[in-house]
Amino acid sequence: MITIKLLGGLGNQMFQFATGRAVARRLGSELLLDVSSFEHYDLRRFELEDWAINARVATASELARAGVVPSSPRMLTRISRLLGLALPATTFRESSFAYDPGILQVTDPVYLDGYFQSERYFSDVAGHLREEFVLRQPTDSKNKAMEALIRDAGPLAVSLHIRRGDYVANAQTAKYHGVCSLDYYSAAVDHIAEQVGGGHYFVFSDDLAWVRENLKITQPMTLVDVNGPDKGAWDMALMTACRHHIIANSSFSWWGAWLNPRPDKIIVAPKRWFAGASHDTTDLVPASWIRL
Repeated sequence: MITIKLLGGLGNQMFQFATGRAVARRLGSELLLDVSSFEHYDLRRFELEDWAINARVATASELARAGVVPSSPRMLTRISRLLGLALPATTFRESSFAYDPGILQVTDPVYLDGYFQSERYFSDVAGHLREEFVLRQPTDSKNKAMEALIRDAGPLAVSLHIRRGDYVANAQTAKYHGVCSLDYYSAAVDHIAEQVGGGHYFVFSDDLAWVRENLKITQPMTLVDVNGPDKGAWDMALMTACRHHIIANSSFSWWGAWLNPRPDKIIVAPKRWFAGASHDTTDLVPASWIRL
C-alpha cells in the first residue's frame, strides 16, 4: 500500500499524486490518498476529485495501520515535524527541493511525505498521468465557448498565467515566493511572438482586475474569466488546450503547461522561481522549457 500525503493547492496536490502514482505503478501497489491535512487548513481543500484519477482517500483505520497519527492543528503538526515526531515508521520524506533519487529505493508499504516538484519523479508514467488528469465532469457552456475560442486560435493560442493572490496579500508568502514582473511577461510574449509569428494570449489570473489595469501587450489578448476559485481544474484544462504557455512561478500553471502533450509546444518559465529562498530549482523546470 502506497500512501501519499496531500497538502497545498491544486498544483501541489498534483505533484504529490503524480509521484505516488509512479511509485505505486512501479511496485504494483494500490495508491491511497491522505487528505487529513485539509481538516485544519481553511485556505485549501482537496481538489483532485475534479480529475478522473484512479485512487481513493485513505480511511482513518488505513492511516492508523500506516502509522499516521490523527490530524492535528497546523502549529502542533509543525512542532512535531521539527522534533522529528509524528511520522510513520515507513515514511519517505524528500530530502530537499531538488529531485531525491532515494524514491527509487522505497518498498511497499510506504508513506510519502513531500512536495516532489520535479517531473523526474513521474516521467516514466507521463502518458498515464495525462489520462488521469482529465476532467471528471463535463464543463458548462461558458467553458465550452472559451475552449472553442482557444481552438479557433490554433497554433497561435498561448496561455499566460499571472499569480497574485496570497503571493501579494500575505506578507510572509510574498517575501518567500514573490511575483513575476511585468518585464518578465513582456519578454516572454516577445519571445513566443517571434517564434510563432504573433499569438493570441489567453490570460489566467486570480486578480484579473489588476491584469486589466497593468498588463499591456500589443498582441491579441483574452482574459479568461469563466471560472471561480472553486474550479481550478477547469481553468487548468483551458490552459492545457492552448498550444504554447507562459507560466508564473506557480505549480498551477506548471501543470497547465506540462499536461499539454504536443511535442512542439513552447513553454516560457521564470528564471527566478523564489524571491526569498535559495532552493535548487534545476529539477523543477524541464530542460526543454525556456527560462527568462
